[in-house]
Amino acid sequence: MCRTGGVPDPAETGDHASTDAAFTALLEDSAEDLYESAPCGYLSTMMDGTIAKINTTLLDWLGLDREAVAGRKRFADLLTIGGKLYHETHFAPLLRMQGELRGIALDMRRQEGGPLPVLVSAVIKHGSEGEPLLIRITVFDASDRRSYEKELLRRREEAERARAEADEARRQAEAGRARLADALAVLQRSLVPDSLPAVPGLESAVHYHTASPDQLGGDFYDLFPVAGGRWAFFLGDVCGKGPEAASLTSLTRYTLRAAAHHDPDPASALTTLNAVLHERYTGDGNPRYCTCIFGIVEPGGEHGPTTVRLASGGHPPALVLRSDGRAEFLPTPGGLLIGVLPSAPIGTAETVLAPGDTVVLYTDGLTEARTGPGRDDLYGEDALHAFATDHAPAPAHEVITALTGLLESFGDGLDDDTALLALGVPATPSLMSPSTSHAT
Repeated sequence: MCRTGGVPDPAETGDHASTDAAFTALLEDSAEDLYESAPCGYLSTMMDGTIAKINTTLLDWLGLDREAVAGRKRFADLLTIGGKLYHETHFAPLLRMQGELRGIALDMRRQEGGPLPVLVSAVIKHGSEGEPLLIRITVFDASDRRSYEKELLRRREEAERARAEADEARRQAEAGRARLADALAVLQRSLVPDSLPAVPGLESAVHYHTASPDQLGGDFYDLFPVAGGRWAFFLGDVCGKGPEAASLTSLTRYTLRAAAHHDPDPASALTTLNAVLHERYTGDGNPRYCTCIFGIVEPGGEHGPTTVRLASGGHPPALVLRSDGRAEFLPTPGGLLIGVLPSAPIGTAETVLAPGDTVVLYTDGLTEARTGPGRDDLYGEDALHAFATDHAPAPAHEVITALTGLLESFGDGLDDDTALLALGVPATPSLMSPSTSHAT
């Protein structure tokens, strides 16, 4: 900045003066001083590698005297054994062939200390006739760069080792989960029948969907004969998941089987189960309960009606697909959860199955599946009734197949275990009808 009238500011004048002095000092540096004190190593060699000239910087790096080097040593003599081998096999041949090389990594020998990592560039100087005269070589100290590269290499090795350890840990965890899933699957199968028995004059089919392979579910079902040519069946859902739910499921199944053989009345069987669960779990301050629907079916054979009597403790109503294309629920009002109260009300219902009719039992995993774009809606009993109406009439195995496809359509909206059990009277009666089992 200048004052008014063009007179320079004193501060500005001082800045210019100091700059001019520094510039003048640079101009006074001799070419020899610039060569000798350069921040890199310089040397010139004859074509056979004999060192003709070397600067002070490189001599200081290597701890050598000029008299012991100039005219007495070759460039290769300044290199380590490995560097000398690379020079003879790669560096020198390539230089003669190309006329120049840039940024070649070598190690030079120091009188004291370890080898000096350097980056070397070289160019051949030619005469007026094109004949090679000498080799000019520039040497840059690459110690910091080599240390940085070693650190990068070490960090990469550590990262690769950590990644390998993580992969191994993940593999072991996956193997552990697979073993756990296999064990849980075996245990889960032990809580329900391997297959349903063949019932004279009836068709039967079942499906069990496990929401999580890592956790034991609490849904259960069974079908077995009782006195008088009758057959008992039940389906339910215990509270909770995991080992406690499995223990409750096992107790429930065996209690219902024993109660049915003692008194096959459906309401009586559930009353017995309620007393057992309430006594077993309420006293320790950890009440456990279940929903359950229990039935007795009396096949009518070729000429008589097939009668079904049901009792329910807080369970969703059974669904009947009629041979005339209708579908209807069998309400069992008044039934409460099994095991909560010392004496729980039991809801009952009764129906007659004509040829072509099928009764379906299900757990609430079906009706409580979440639907809609945001998985905010429950599937519900109305949608299930409409679905059954669209598929009626249908034999037991077709109903279960259709419902299995419905469960699969829910995708991640089906987040609870679901059990399905269907019993139907064939449209064409037969003495023995097969049973069908599905499991996922």
